[in-house]
Amino acid sequence: MVYLDNSATTKISDTVFNAALPFLKEGYGNPSSVYKLGREAAVAVAAAREKAASVINAEPREVYFTSGGSESDNWAIRKAVSAAVAKRGGKYENVHIITTAFEHHAVLHTFAELEKRGVRATYLPVYENGVVKPQDLANAITPDTVLVSVMYVNNEIGTVQPIAELGQICRERGILFHVDAVQACGYLPLDVKLQNIDLMSLSGHKIHSFKGTGVLYARRGVVLPNFITGGAQEMNRRAGTENVAGIVGFATAIEEAYVGLADKNASLLNKRERITQSVITLPKTRLNGDPVMRLPGSLNFSFEGIEGEALLLNLDMAGIAGSSGSACTSGSLDPSHVLLAIGLPAETAHGS
Repeated sequence: MVYLDNSATTKISDTVFNAALPFLKEGYGNPSSVYKLGREAAVAVAAAREKAASVINAEPREVYFTSGGSESDNWAIRKAVSAAVAKRGGKYENVHIITTAFEHHAVLHTFAELEKRGVRATYLPVYENGVVKPQDLANAITPDTVLVSVMYVNNEIGTVQPIAELGQICRERGILFHVDAVQACGYLPLDVKLQNIDLMSLSGHKIHSFKGTGVLYARRGVVLPNFITGGAQEMNRRAGTENVAGIVGFATAIEEAYVGLADKNASLLNKRERITQSVITLPKTRLNGDPVMRLPGSLNFSFEGIEGEALLLNLDMAGIAGSSGSACTSGSLDPSHVLLAIGLPAETAHGS
């Protein structure tokens, strides 16, 4: 099999599996328990928190382990807004939030729900190349803006956003900046201080760790109410017995992902360009998204007059695994909202 769907999920690495295995078998203690087995689990969670924090240039107490990117997105956005609403007389209509037109649905659907409560939202255009213009963000900010949420890398077309520049605009105006870095993690630098990031979402299964594991980074000083109540876990911010094996696996994976990053990306870039130059020679074919400002290992093509699903089934029979859109919307007959956002006609988007 030729696996070309790492944007959807990745295979667990041997290093991650071996690091997590002891906590799936003999090291099964509850980290909240006082006996040795529990204390050892607590030590493992603390060490994992330090590892994850070190990779993103954060403090350990700014790292919260979650069930994945979608939960982290929801926690960051919902609770940042609820904290702002409480400060503004409890009125949702006094709050304004900003995102882009082609975010992951974990962000877009959360924005839509908040709009139903009265929150005002702005969706920045991403243009044909799939890249946000910083000036558009600056122009969209109002005195009521409390949060900006922008994905670092688009999960379907792989375009990279100017995160540090967008973050600087937010920092200068005292607005919280949330970054969905799920697709960027392990491929692009993550430095929450240098990139002016206040809140950041990460996911384990995109970096060769377990499904159901993730991180929410929240800068110290950011008021972020609890997302799950019922226990004192995660520094009293997220109740529930910790997934120790998953947490250890995540920390191992993110540390491993940044070893030899330059060489890995150079190899991916070489493969990406070879594939691109071959595929675009086919008639009625186009590359979607900016040809340069994109993830080293990400490609999205449209084939005019061909249904994407039919193409994928034929590829599958040839032993090649790929996707026609986000795995989170599989089964939907609607064209990709990402491809529509960059201006593709619905018919062309269907054949991507």
